[in-house]
Order: sequence, then structure tokens, then C-alpha cells
Amino acid sequence: MLVFVAAALLGASPLEAQTFPVSEHEFVVRNFRFLSGDSLPEVRIRYRTIGAPRKDAQGRISNGVLVLHGSSGDASQVLAPSFTGPLLAPGQPLDAATHYLIFPDNIGNGRSSKPSDGLRARFPKYGYKDMVELQHRLVTQHLGIARLRSIIGISMGGMHAWMWGVTYPDAMQALVPIAAMPAAIQGRNLLWRTILTQAIRNDPEWNHGNYTRQPAGFLSIMPMFDMLVQSPVRLGESLVTRERAKSYLEAVIAETRDEDDANNILYRFESSFDFDVEPHLERITAPLLTILFADDELNPPELGTMERVIARLKNGRMVLVPAGPQTEGHRTQVKADVWREHLRAFLKALPQ
Repeated sequence: MLVFVAAALLGASPLEAQTFPVSEHEFVVRNFRFLSGDSLPEVRIRYRTIGAPRKDAQGRISNGVLVLHGSSGDASQVLAPSFTGPLLAPGQPLDAATHYLIFPDNIGNGRSSKPSDGLRARFPKYGYKDMVELQHRLVTQHLGIARLRSIIGISMGGMHAWMWGVTYPDAMQALVPIAAMPAAIQGRNLLWRTILTQAIRNDPEWNHGNYTRQPAGFLSIMPMFDMLVQSPVRLGESLVTRERAKSYLEAVIAETRDEDDANNILYRFESSFDFDVEPHLERITAPLLTILFADDELNPPELGTMERVIARLKNGRMVLVPAGPQTEGHRTQVKADVWREHLRAFLKALPQ
């Protein structure tokens, strides 16, 4: 199927108004065994592509770019006009005319296999390692790409990019984790995940995940996550009355109730249990650019994590984008016009 991605909001910049043809596909993995020991006869990975593969003199696809979304959504996050326009337009760092861009829905998200498909609480428990293994199979077995030009990921996708670097060090020419640190989740990031998952499990309608209608009690927790991924300054500018704050809460709750599922959310945010790249950083050989944001409350730079680890990378560079009128905390990850030039300079320095 061929669809088009374009700006949907009035006031979009000229770059955000660019239109890109998107092809939709599906990859089915047979008899996939998760690291937990559970298995499924079929795991469905839905993915979308922009651009066309190009082959080098040896017949190998040389322009593949894997783009990975965050934990609170699916590939539509990184197909948003604010992300694709500044990056994929003609002359931009990931020009769709010269790159073959791959946007998968990770397991548990979007139109890929997930608990709400029917298994609910009987869906196998999965971790980030399982998710990266499925991404690797998609790229190598299904698409036939031995070495990606680059892997770019936001939030959870950025964490997956770190994992690719230590698990498959020769599978990419460059890594760009955005709004993601390589250390095990801690602090606020860990706390809100724990609050959220406990709220779901303690919901009176939860029934151990085998509910017949969507639990509603935990929904009051969701605005807290939405608050943490935004800039305090931007919230302070917009939520200036109790009426606006109430409308904001109601909108977040309604969106979660209408577009998501409690089991999917629970699995999604508990799947980070096996993430900790820091002990294995020396395995990363590809050039790496990590982009962080000073007003990101999920990954506060004050933790000092990146200063501790960046020196251990053979070819790593960190950019900390200062807070400003254009930044929106963790959400700046999809505002590519804010950090595009850092990406451009990094990719330009790579061997062609």
C-alpha cells in the first residue's frame, strides 16, 4: 500500500509541508522464541518505508537507514511532519531521494503483534533485547541489508540504537541515539514507570490483565507521563488557568482511552527491564552522535551519565541542546529542525 506523509497543521514550516510517498509492508517471523522462553507461532512486524534501496558495486544495499520510534507510540512518531520534513526534504540530511528509510512498528506497538490482538495477559513477556532481535531480523533476513548506513532512534528507539551498537557492532556505519542514555533506567524515568505499572495492576477492573472492558481507573495517571515529556516552560506558558489545566487532563485521558490499551501500555513500559548498555560500551565501533536536551526531565543531563560514558566510546560525540523558545523537553526529539544541523555535520563527516 502506498500512502503519503505530509503536514497536517496550519502554520507548518515549508519543510514540514513536504510530502513523501510511504510504502506499507509486513514481515512475519515464524516460531519466534523470546528470551523469557515463551514463543509465538507468528510475530507480525509492520513497517513503512520511504525512498528506494540502492546497491553498491558488490550488489549490497548501501543506503538503508533504520528509524526507531519511542515507547509511547509507533512509527507515526517519526513519520510526523516535524520530524520528516526537516530531515527528508531535498538537500536535507536524510534526503528521501537518496536514502532508503525504514520505519518499523516495534512489537507491542502500532500494527505489529501486541497483547491487545487477543492474547492479552497471555502474550509473552518481552524485553528490549527481543525487540532489537526482531528489528535485526527485519533488516537482515527480510530486507537483505547487511550493513545499514545509519540507525537513528528517539527515546526508546534511541536506547535500541545503543543496543544495536553493542550487539551488532558491524551492522551499521553510524549510530544516532536521541533523548536516550545508555545506562539502566533510573530516577524519574524509573519512578514514573513504576507508578504507572502499579496503577494498572491495582486498577479494580484489571482482573490480572484479562479484563473484558478497558480499565478506567489508571487513566488518571497518564497525564503525569505527558507532563514529564514536556518542557516546564512550555507548560507554564500554556496552562495558565484551572480551566486550561482541566481541559489538558481530559484530553490526555480521552486520547489514552480511545487509542491505547492497558495491557499494551503495561507490557510496553515494563519491557525496559533488560536495558543496560553501559557495561558493554567498548563494543561500539561505529561513529556515534548522541543528542540530548537540557530541559528533558526524563533524561536530565544533571545525572552526569553522558559525561561518564562518552569518553569510553572510540568515536563518540555528545550534543546537549540548550533550553530555548523552540525546545519542548523530551518532545524536542521529534522537532528535527532544532537539532538537524548537528545531524547534518555528523553524517557529512562519515565516509561516503
